[in-house]
Amino acid sequence: MSTLWLVRHARPLAAPGLCYGRLDVPADTQASRAAAQALARALPPKVTAVHHSPLQRCELLALELRALRADLASNPDPRILEMDFGGWEGRAWNALPQADIAAWAADLGSHAPGGGEPLAAMLARVAQALRDAAASALPQGGDVVWITHAGVARCVQWLQAHGAARAPQSHEWPEAAPGFGSWVQVAL
Repeated sequence: MSTLWLVRHARPLAAPGLCYGRLDVPADTQASRAAAQALARALPPKVTAVHHSPLQRCELLALELRALRADLASNPDPRILEMDFGGWEGRAWNALPQADIAAWAADLGSHAPGGGEPLAAMLARVAQALRDAAASALPQGGDVVWITHAGVARCVQWLQAHGAARAPQSHEWPEAAPGFGSWVQVAL
């Protein structure tokens, strides 16, 4: 059975409390290097594919990993980008109008936070990437690695537990996600 490694980028160089979903903020270089070292030791010898979000905080970890294991060349995949928060990007969460956040929480699946991307759209793109990862792993039998974001890890959790038929309500959305520079493994 193949495994999907959901690896979260290292700590971004962003102010605490900042909404930075698609904002292309860099990650801490030393933390990325340390995360890559730990990941390189943990990964099995046979890895079918490595994909990373095109954002620089994920690409840096992918490059650090490849420097340690030349067999793990990574390809950018926009389907595993973090959610697009539109006009909220780059703003402090506590500075956003509470009515806007409440509207998003009331309709988590369909509401586009900050005019960005609704969760239903994010779930659809992650579901397609998940199907493709499973299809690529099956014939070769190796694991797949995604260097990505907390939101994508939550989407995978939701999709594996509930499928893509409906988006969650805010009280159903998984809170657990890997910490910065950490990962979780799920069956493909």
